[in-house]
Amino acid sequence: MCWAVVHLLMLMTLGCPSGAENETSVSCPERQKAFKGSCFEVVGLRRSFFGAQAWCEERGGHLAFIPDEDTQRFLQRLLDSGEDMWLGLATSSSAYQQETVSSEGPLSWLDGSPVTYSRWVSSPQPDAACGHMLKNSGFQWEATRDCNKPLHFVCQSEFGRSIACADHNTSLRCGLGQVIMIDGGFYGRKNIHYCRARLPPSSSKQQHECGWVDVAESITAHCQGRQICQIGDVMSSLRETCPGLRSYLSVDYHCRDGLTLSVNATAAVLDDVTIRVKWLLHFPQENFSCKLSTGDGRVIYRHSPAGFQSGTNVAYRIQKDGKLLSGLSVARGNVPQNITLNTETVKQLGPGCHRLRLYASNVVTTAQVSTDLQVCILEKIVGLQATMLTERNDCSEPADVALGVSLEQGAPVVLFFFLTGENSSYSETKEMNTRKDIFHIGHPIQGPVEVTLRAWNVFSSLEVDVDTYASCKKDSVVKLNGHYDRFLRLNRKTVRDTSEDDLKETVKNAVDEQKELGLLSGETIGQLINSVANKLNDPSDSSPKDYREELRAMMVRIMTDTINEVPTSTPGEVQVVARGLSAIVEKGAELSLSVQEESSSLFQNLSSSLLHMNISNCEENKNEMYTAASIIVRGVSDIMDYSSTMLSLEKNPFSWNERGNISGLTGALSLTTKDGSSIPVENLSEDIEILLPTPDGEQVNTSVLDLGNYSTTIIDIPSPDTTLVLKMLPSKDPLPFKLFLGYMDYPSETHYAAMTEMPQQGTTQEERYTWILDPKHLKGNTGVHYLVVRPIVGPGIKSINASLSITPITAACKFWNESRLEWSDYGCRVGASTTPSVIQCLCNHLTFFGTSFFVTPNLVDPSRTAELFANFAENPVVVCFVGALFVTYLLVVVWARRKDIQDTAKVKVSVLEDNDPMDEYCYLLIVSTGHRIGASTSSQVAVTLLGAEGISEPHHLTDKDKCVFERGAVDMFLLSTPFSLGDLEGIRLWHNNSGSHPAWYVGNIMVQDLQTEQKWHFLCNSWLAIDMSDGSIDKVFPVSTEMDLKRFSNLFFTKTIKDFNDGHLWYSVISRPAGSSFTCVQRVSCCFSLLLCTMLTSIMFYGIPTDPSEQTLDLGAFEFTWQQFMIGVQSSLIMFPVNILIVSIFRNTRPRETSCCRRKLKQPDPLEQESVLHTVSSQISTTNMNANATLDIIIKDITRIACTLSKTVKSNLPCSESEFGPGQQNDIKAILSVLEDFIKQNNKISDNAQSKTQPQLPERSACVHPVSTEEGAQKNNNKTHYLYRQLCHIDRELSLLGPSAFPTPQSYSQALQQVQGMKELLEDKLFASNSVNKNELTHKKSGSADNSDGSQKKGACCHGGLPWWFIFVGWLLVITTSVVSGYFTMLYGLKFGKERSISWLVSTIVSFFQSLLLIQPLKVVFLAIFFALVIKKVDVDDFQNVAIVRTNRNLGEEYIPLSYIFFLFIVRDGGIYAPPPAAHIEKMKRDKILERKAFALIWEILIYMGFMWMLLLVAYGQRDPNAFFLNQHIRDSFSAEISDSMSLNDVFTWANTSLLSNLFGVYPGFITDGNSKLVGNARLRQVRVQRDSCQTADAMREFVADCHAAYSWEMEDMGSYEPGWDGTVGDNVSMNASSPWKYQTQAQLRAYPIWGKMVLYRGGGFVVELGPDLQSASSTLEYLFWNKWLDVYTRAIFVEFTVYNANVNLFCIVTLMLETTAVGAFQFHSELHSIRLYHSTGGLLIFVMTAEVVYLLFILYYMFRQGKLMKQQRWAYFKNQWNLLDLIIILLSWSAVAVFTKRTLLGNRDMTYYQLHRDHFPSFHETAVADSTLQYLIAFLVLLSTVKLWHLLRLNPKMNMITAALQRGWNDISSYIGILMIMFVAYSIACNLIYGWKISSYKTLSDALVTMISLQIGIFNYDEVLNSSPLLGGFIIGTCVMFMTFVVLNLFLTVILTAFSQEQIHHKPSEEEEIVDVMLKKIFSLFGIRYKVKEDAPGPETSEVQ
Repeated sequence: MCWAVVHLLMLMTLGCPSGAENETSVSCPERQKAFKGSCFEVVGLRRSFFGAQAWCEERGGHLAFIPDEDTQRFLQRLLDSGEDMWLGLATSSSAYQQETVSSEGPLSWLDGSPVTYSRWVSSPQPDAACGHMLKNSGFQWEATRDCNKPLHFVCQSEFGRSIACADHNTSLRCGLGQVIMIDGGFYGRKNIHYCRARLPPSSSKQQHECGWVDVAESITAHCQGRQICQIGDVMSSLRETCPGLRSYLSVDYHCRDGLTLSVNATAAVLDDVTIRVKWLLHFPQENFSCKLSTGDGRVIYRHSPAGFQSGTNVAYRIQKDGKLLSGLSVARGNVPQNITLNTETVKQLGPGCHRLRLYASNVVTTAQVSTDLQVCILEKIVGLQATMLTERNDCSEPADVALGVSLEQGAPVVLFFFLTGENSSYSETKEMNTRKDIFHIGHPIQGPVEVTLRAWNVFSSLEVDVDTYASCKKDSVVKLNGHYDRFLRLNRKTVRDTSEDDLKETVKNAVDEQKELGLLSGETIGQLINSVANKLNDPSDSSPKDYREELRAMMVRIMTDTINEVPTSTPGEVQVVARGLSAIVEKGAELSLSVQEESSSLFQNLSSSLLHMNISNCEENKNEMYTAASIIVRGVSDIMDYSSTMLSLEKNPFSWNERGNISGLTGALSLTTKDGSSIPVENLSEDIEILLPTPDGEQVNTSVLDLGNYSTTIIDIPSPDTTLVLKMLPSKDPLPFKLFLGYMDYPSETHYAAMTEMPQQGTTQEERYTWILDPKHLKGNTGVHYLVVRPIVGPGIKSINASLSITPITAACKFWNESRLEWSDYGCRVGASTTPSVIQCLCNHLTFFGTSFFVTPNLVDPSRTAELFANFAENPVVVCFVGALFVTYLLVVVWARRKDIQDTAKVKVSVLEDNDPMDEYCYLLIVSTGHRIGASTSSQVAVTLLGAEGISEPHHLTDKDKCVFERGAVDMFLLSTPFSLGDLEGIRLWHNNSGSHPAWYVGNIMVQDLQTEQKWHFLCNSWLAIDMSDGSIDKVFPVSTEMDLKRFSNLFFTKTIKDFNDGHLWYSVISRPAGSSFTCVQRVSCCFSLLLCTMLTSIMFYGIPTDPSEQTLDLGAFEFTWQQFMIGVQSSLIMFPVNILIVSIFRNTRPRETSCCRRKLKQPDPLEQESVLHTVSSQISTTNMNANATLDIIIKDITRIACTLSKTVKSNLPCSESEFGPGQQNDIKAILSVLEDFIKQNNKISDNAQSKTQPQLPERSACVHPVSTEEGAQKNNNKTHYLYRQLCHIDRELSLLGPSAFPTPQSYSQALQQVQGMKELLEDKLFASNSVNKNELTHKKSGSADNSDGSQKKGACCHGGLPWWFIFVGWLLVITTSVVSGYFTMLYGLKFGKERSISWLVSTIVSFFQSLLLIQPLKVVFLAIFFALVIKKVDVDDFQNVAIVRTNRNLGEEYIPLSYIFFLFIVRDGGIYAPPPAAHIEKMKRDKILERKAFALIWEILIYMGFMWMLLLVAYGQRDPNAFFLNQHIRDSFSAEISDSMSLNDVFTWANTSLLSNLFGVYPGFITDGNSKLVGNARLRQVRVQRDSCQTADAMREFVADCHAAYSWEMEDMGSYEPGWDGTVGDNVSMNASSPWKYQTQAQLRAYPIWGKMVLYRGGGFVVELGPDLQSASSTLEYLFWNKWLDVYTRAIFVEFTVYNANVNLFCIVTLMLETTAVGAFQFHSELHSIRLYHSTGGLLIFVMTAEVVYLLFILYYMFRQGKLMKQQRWAYFKNQWNLLDLIIILLSWSAVAVFTKRTLLGNRDMTYYQLHRDHFPSFHETAVADSTLQYLIAFLVLLSTVKLWHLLRLNPKMNMITAALQRGWNDISSYIGILMIMFVAYSIACNLIYGWKISSYKTLSDALVTMISLQIGIFNYDEVLNSSPLLGGFIIGTCVMFMTFVVLNLFLTVILTAFSQEQIHHKPSEEEEIVDVMLKKIFSLFGIRYKVKEDAPGPETSEVQ
């Protein structure tokens, strides 16, 4: 523990003036400013040079001197740059030189001192007589010979020196309580410039007669000791020494305190305080009294001093561990106060006793006064336990009693011990402030002892009994709860009375006993060792030193072994162990070196255990940790026999020593021994590093230099003991260059203050490009230094393309030298790692610190899991994120499992319900729907296969159990035909265009012959829709060739889709193929494992610093290091192999049981299967025949067979009953004969075909394998077999029907014989080609023919893949990788800390989405391109394992193989089996087009309504209703005293009264009533015409000498003049740029031309600014008035200023114009424009900005639409007026955007100019023009957009008719409009010529035109016309009304009405009316309303649509 000594300082306030004996600081009058011992006053009066000097002398001063740059800068802050100022500069002269004023040399100051510092504009001329500060020149000086011109001036009164002229009565004056002390004085003349303002220049003779005498004694006698003294009285008694020039009196003096008290600044408490009094005034006769006021009301008198301790305005605060708990401020410190801890603070502290600290301070306390407090928070006593620790062998021997007491809660408590022995009893009371303690009862009691213990506090009490048994060796028990506490039983008496050897044995025995009882712990050993060590530390201990050393060493070993065996687990245990170990090492002299090392190691282990303890973060545990750490520190200090003290202060504690110039933080670290002596640590071999932060607010400027040539920057060195650190950052590395530093001048290669060459030696770029210059290198120079950078280039190279960033840092590292009591830099220097925020100091005064760093991956210790997770509350980021990932994974798995179940239902072959049960030849159709938007269909789709040998029946592709033809779906159908169709040549698809979305985009189709396994591909990629593509819903697609399949577009698209849907792990979770064995759950799990593994590898290598010496590999825009490359390789090796293994296992593992494998395990007899199927078929057929067998049915069956044969073999057999001859429809004999002839003919053809080879297939079917001869024979055999079975079916039907159904028995027998005969023909053929018996023929299927190669199929089905149980290996890897990765990621996150974890998490999320959304899709696309261009392999999906599901519910839903499917007969309906007729298609197309147009119209209306809404929001968002009121208020304020006609004098009067009073309001800087801030200065500008700008008539030239024309740009005066327009200034004479007599162009004024009521004026002119305040403005106007700035040549006057009203957030740009047309009268006109340059900060801003963005989106949408229309219509686009209107709206919108952008940029530019030139006029005119333009554009946008609503109203028939009527009569209407315009213009010209000179309504042609138009609408002033000329006026007005109103306008209306009548007769309903009907029908149908469509034209009947 560190002990601190607090010195309490007594602060005193004296009741009488106190001060130092030296002179006081300068105190100046109210209007003067003090600087360097003088008072300066800027005088606003105008005087000549001599008048100004006289004015200053009257006040005891002179004109100001500027001896150095500091004074110059000081005066610049006081002066106005726009005014000339006299300075105390005059011709050089001396009283000892006999020269006149005119012959004097260079200028000097008035006191004769030379000019050592100057800022001349140009060198003074020899004849210069005086000097002044020139206005508008940057405060430079100018010498002049004209000393009589009136200028402002600056007076200087030097403190301690006063000059009194002969006619002045000057006073010497000191402050309150001070007296005058005379230092010297003379009377006469030493300087010719003083006291001569009213005298003419003297002659040399007069100067020779001047002298002076010393009058110090006279002045001292008159003024010494006074506060005020009139020195003019002294001059009257003195003799004149300079008769010609008159003498003056000069007095030097200073002021001193009349009463000086000196007292020590600080004094310790109880020290004597000595107050010394020095009395300078006249000492009074009586004794004076002195009292001392302490500030708290106590007064101490000189004769009765008393000690005191107090203070005033004291602030108390209570803290714990630096945390503020409560505080209180009081006025008097000697009054007792109560400080309350609130309830929340008490809860934070928790129960128990707490050590708090009370601080007291006030504003004058140099050190805080503090004291410790102990605050105990009590609670109810719970869990009182006690154990007797004393153990003895002889109960009869009296002994001390030791008791261990513990509490669960309630401390502190008072304990009452009551002990009862054999013969006596004893009681004692003690306090316990902790929860556990040991108490010793020193009163000996004989025999067994019974102890009763009672504990209580103010809330509760509790009592327990502690007994001892008769055998004193047994443990004691607590009767209350029988608790045995682990206290060691070793009392003091045992330790005290035991001999040396016995003590060792006692300790060993106690340790062994604890081991035997299993109670050995660090706590028990600590208690034991503590008691023994305290005995050794007792001063009364007389044991030998060797014995004590040996015992201490033994106890250290015991403690070490115990801690190694039973580590400490709680801070309490660490406290006990540390306390015992500290007791051992308390006397370090008794420890050997090895024991010290062992003890230190044990302390280190204890400290480490504290850091790794997993305990709750409560206040009690923190206190225990703090206590344990304090004990450890104290113990280590005892071993090393030292203590350390560290201190950090924000302010310099030695501020009284000003030489150090310490502005930053100060810190202290010292080492002391136990006795308090200091341990010197100095002259270390290596410097230690000390980092001190720089003060807040310190600014460092960085310069970027272009090294194309020499580059220079300026550096200011503030102090001579400062170190300059130059931090340089080159644009490229290495960059060689030289640095030259020069002082007060630019350095060169030969002349410089310091030089170096870069880069220097160093391991980092910062070290190589850092130049440190200590004060020795800088040579103590301060001020401006010039740094020149010269690049080092090779021979022949003149320049380089590089830049260098230089940051200069001035710093100093100092320490407080206690011996010299000053700051010193000995042994300390500034380090290279100094930055603008941290100063690195390297000193050799303290301990060495060293660090090492090496680049390795981030490591984490899993054994610290509990410790890391204990900090979860402080850093929950990564743990919560990983936990959220696990929860999300579980939720997604549930969804994925449901999706897998849905996909399983989709993966099947749908057996078409319209398959003929007698058809035996099967085809598998695989139809892929495209991925385009809207590709799915709700229509009913039909298909027909087109083969080389036949055409299939139309089939309806549907499935009752699932939705087919969804977007991106693959649907499989089983289609059967009677015979093989041969090689497929095409496929026909159509649909009936039904449902809500009938359009269908078919992708590709694959057809497979299940008998021969041949495949045909059809690349459709086409729309079947009436409103898409070619508008067809019935198409035939040819079979695709191999070239078609290998086309790039097909391969690329197929590969891309497949890779995204199946190959891409993340995308395939959503869109995986339904038939894939890689399930959605498995894919989600793989993604989860991959994500966690990626996170783990990312966090392992996150934040690893790079090696600075490692080179960077540059690949264009990409740069990387070898370390980054290796990190990527390591991450890949860690992450990807295991994830690739998991995916491979899931993809390649076979299902546990598959259909093909079941067939392989159990293959039944094909004949047996066919027998079963035949039996089922026979039962169904028999049942059907019994129910429905008639002769008509038999005839229809025979006809059906014939039709089937006709289609499949392309013969001319009749296909229906109508195709038979007359009378044959019901003749079964005739029908059977036709069938018999076909069989006979077919047998002959087949016999001939068997002897020939089959021809080659056509080239287009190259994708199909050629069919062999055997296959051809097999196909013929299939046809014969099919025909044979059909005849068997007919035979059974005839047998069941019997002869009764025939007309005659003969016909029955004949029909039966015909059928049997055909069967025999077929049997002979079948027997010849197949070795089967007759029974097999009746139920053998064509599929059985495929059994011969069944083994090959089985092998193909079950070939490859991993065993089914590998799926468990995959899941095991998923779980393992996920858990391990998540666990270690959480550990890394907990280790990183919160900020670094958030940074890593953000980077990981960004990297993940970048990879998911960008990198991986690009990878898929590039791989697809590679495969399509290079590999060119067609991927064919395998559907062998897909089950086929029967759709007949009666037979159950069992799954059977493809080879043995049973086909059911479904009766067809006739609607879908034929394509819709062409007429129906056309009608559907028309309806669809109308529907689309209706929806497009609704969409157009809704979009346009949104567009109009956004446009109005934007329009009114740019306007503020307050702008009108602001403009009106300002206009009314400044035009209050304006008349219609004003002269020049009236203009000046208005300017001095109304203008200035409103421009400079009550509040400084605000106009009028103080709500609008004046932005910058106001500006006056006038435009003039040249003299003699017009010619006077010859007759009047005699009377009018000068003629000045009206304003025009040609006649405008643009010259420069002297004041008063006296003469023209030549080009070789320079004038002030802001002179009101010099013309300035509009570019110089940042102005633009402006329209007045008369003419357009240029933006230039003669300008003057009024200044910032009323006084400056009045002076300026007065100056202009007296110099006749306005005269007869003035044509317009502009008053320009800008104000800002913060209440409404508006800028108002004001231009007040007074213009004349050369008649001499001025007319007033104003232009005000309010604009918002700063957006509002409310919610409306976001709303308006959102509207602006949405409006731009609308414009982009309309641009796209119009561009599309323009591309479609080309030149016809421009013939539609509505298209042109849309185009104009788009152009205006983008123009508004451009102007808005320009206005924003101009506003920012003007505001930047104002902020940099606040004392100038800022022109916002261009911004105002841009804002006006924007408003005009928006207004026209709203106008045109509103007009476009007319186009939308065309849906209304009446509006449509009106539009058509206007179009019909447009030619006549335009003609009459022309007539109207001619009439208006004619009457306007006439009225302008007649009344323009006397009536204002007709003064211009435009005014006359407006008046004539107003006449037609009734707004007209008849009186002014009739009063002017009744006859002529009546004629003009009458004829105008007659012709215009009654004739022309009525004819115009007649033309319009005629056109409307004709349109009503010939009007034709447009298509849009039908669109409206469709639109209304759709809208009404949504609400279930019946809408009636009425047809106006005859023809179609009225229809009602529900």
